[in-house]
Amino acid sequence: MRALLFAALTMVALPTMAEKLTIERIFDGGSLAGAAPRGLQISPDGGRVTFLRARPDDQFQLDLWEYQLKDNKTRLLVDSKKLEPSGEQLSDAEKARRERERTAGLHGIVSYQWSPDGKQLLFPIGGKLYLITLATPDAAPRLLDTGDHVLDPKISPRGRYVSYVREQNLWVIDLANGEAKQLTRDGGGTVHNGEAEFVAQEEMDRSAGYWWAPDDSAIAFERYDEAKVAVTKRTELYADHTEVIDQRYPAAGTPNVAVKLGLVSPAGGQPRWVDLGKDADIYLARVNWLPDGRHLSYQRMPRNQQRLDLRLVDARTLTQRSLLSETSDTWINLNDDLTFLKDGKSFLWGSERSGFHHLYLYGLDGKLRHAVSEGDWQIDGVLSVNEHAGSVYVSSNRDAVPERQVYALRLDGSSANAPLRISQGAGTHMAEFAPNAAFYLDNFSSADTPPQVSVHKPDGSLVSWIEPNRLDEKHPFWPFRASLVKPEFGTIKAADGQLLYYRLYKPAGFDPSKKYPVFDMYYGGPHAQLVTNAWGDYFNQYMANQGFVVFTLDNRGMARRGRKFEEPIYQQLGAVEVDDQVAGIHWLKSQPWVDGRRIGVFGWSYGGYMTTMMLAKASDELVGGVAVAPVTDWRLYDTFYTERYLGRPQDNDAGYTRSAPFAWLDGLTAKLYLVHGMADDNVLFANSTKLMAELQKRGTQFQFMAYPGAKHGLNLPGQRSHVYHLIDNFFEREVKGAAPSPRTAVAPASSSAADRAW
Repeated sequence: MRALLFAALTMVALPTMAEKLTIERIFDGGSLAGAAPRGLQISPDGGRVTFLRARPDDQFQLDLWEYQLKDNKTRLLVDSKKLEPSGEQLSDAEKARRERERTAGLHGIVSYQWSPDGKQLLFPIGGKLYLITLATPDAAPRLLDTGDHVLDPKISPRGRYVSYVREQNLWVIDLANGEAKQLTRDGGGTVHNGEAEFVAQEEMDRSAGYWWAPDDSAIAFERYDEAKVAVTKRTELYADHTEVIDQRYPAAGTPNVAVKLGLVSPAGGQPRWVDLGKDADIYLARVNWLPDGRHLSYQRMPRNQQRLDLRLVDARTLTQRSLLSETSDTWINLNDDLTFLKDGKSFLWGSERSGFHHLYLYGLDGKLRHAVSEGDWQIDGVLSVNEHAGSVYVSSNRDAVPERQVYALRLDGSSANAPLRISQGAGTHMAEFAPNAAFYLDNFSSADTPPQVSVHKPDGSLVSWIEPNRLDEKHPFWPFRASLVKPEFGTIKAADGQLLYYRLYKPAGFDPSKKYPVFDMYYGGPHAQLVTNAWGDYFNQYMANQGFVVFTLDNRGMARRGRKFEEPIYQQLGAVEVDDQVAGIHWLKSQPWVDGRRIGVFGWSYGGYMTTMMLAKASDELVGGVAVAPVTDWRLYDTFYTERYLGRPQDNDAGYTRSAPFAWLDGLTAKLYLVHGMADDNVLFANSTKLMAELQKRGTQFQFMAYPGAKHGLNLPGQRSHVYHLIDNFFEREVKGAAPSPRTAVAPASSSAADRAW
């Protein structure tokens, strides 16, 4: 479960004929972000930057581009339409993988990889694999003979092989002679080799199922068998046909896949198996090779997710030992902050043991040396390690919660609570460092700046621009700049005294003497933050231009605030989240320019769940709400996500019951519009049908829209525009059209900064 963030501009000398932003323009008219690249990578030699860019005629089709640092020139490397002129034909496995990676709506070149020597690039299109040689840029990309519909292609670290998964087995091609070799042979049916299982892709942020040794000597791979995972018969309804899908879906409290970790030589031979311990009901969380190529590590987590073991394996003998273990009374959040240093003696480890995510330096003997970061703030993740300079670069919101900045820390721990901020400008900085940390790319945006990409020295000083993306007459957003509203940021207090951050747009042409209806949009769930200072919040801008106060609040349980902020949701969902959102509504009602009787809510996925809970628990505060793809019964959602917070249903039956809207439906009197994709394989359509049946049994009226063939993201042609028109129409008719209330005073929520802009 995971989750269009905004833009606002300072207006000067605006023309009187500026265009109005429309829903069709937002979702069907091409990118409004301008020439904003994605998939930025720096070549191994540091001489080039490659990236993906949407075509001018199709915002969802991506081509491969390069930028040469020596001459500051940008050029097209691969035109995706020349390779797939009639569109992509993807396998079901690849479609599912893209759904997990949130790239299901994209086509063309959606991923690529550099060869280690920086001379070639590997990329898939339509299940086929291509290599482009940069020394001969005008030559046609080389089509590798892999057969159709390959998954997860990779170039080996030394560049001798290309590996991939086909028909649930691991394969390699020797690039010297073009020979393909099948490395595993038992894949098929319920057995998968070299793939990550459903919950690893969807919930563990792990899409990889195999890992190359740094010297090309071996491949570590996951083998999983889903024979014991229950088969869910899922009917997918399309516009012109119906499919009955037997999906092995690990619902909360039911069996997971059986997982093994193997090692195999790219030359072939029988796999060798790593002993993962006596407890078979585990999660294989991470696998990492050490720089020497002779050792690998893996992270193992039991079913209850309250312990995480880091194990070190000798790849030759398969003997192993423990490096460290993390424990928690609630749950452990996984992260990717494990770096084995090239000195062969130590490693960096990310942990939330202090209550905030920080870095620690360990020796390979498993002994803690010192903290590299510490204090009442946390890092988002490690960006780069420069061992020679003794520096670690991280991202964090240390200075401002809605922002993301780049900081430098000392490996020796001397700056642990005093990191040096190197990025400049309030907003969101997504940084990518060169392999030797000699420079970094800064993909920056803010509420008034579209995404810009620049090159910086490690001290933050500007070297050059790759894409300044100026908001001028050539920018696609230029015609709409006059209609934008600058957001305000602030905080209110939760019941336990913690600060809740909000973002608020006042209606276009705001008149403080008037009272306005409210469009309250939220997510509410873990591992997400919506209140950010970043570009792209187009639909919220649209609603502000329709005369709504647009409000978003990040409640307890959400990300980037530390464990004390996250953990109140443990053992029961939909409790403190609703309390916090209601506190936000009370604050809104205390504002003289808000019509307290015309407030509606909207959310998608966990946000859709939040809408069902808000209407069931707090209908007296609301006119109504729209719930898109909501979880309504956590017993129907997957093991890893749900059990992290609620445990197993057989161990916490009351928690599951009280976390679902069914326990509170007597209070649902406000208007509900329920929306779901009819082929959703993440939040199963059964969640909505179960809620519909219960509402009908009670005689409770509601509205419903189903989308044929749609997965969780409603990404088929026209669906996004349609659903947002539905949302717009609901708020115009039911919320704005509700009887206005007399001007009354409401006691404000407890606030520390509610009356000042952040």
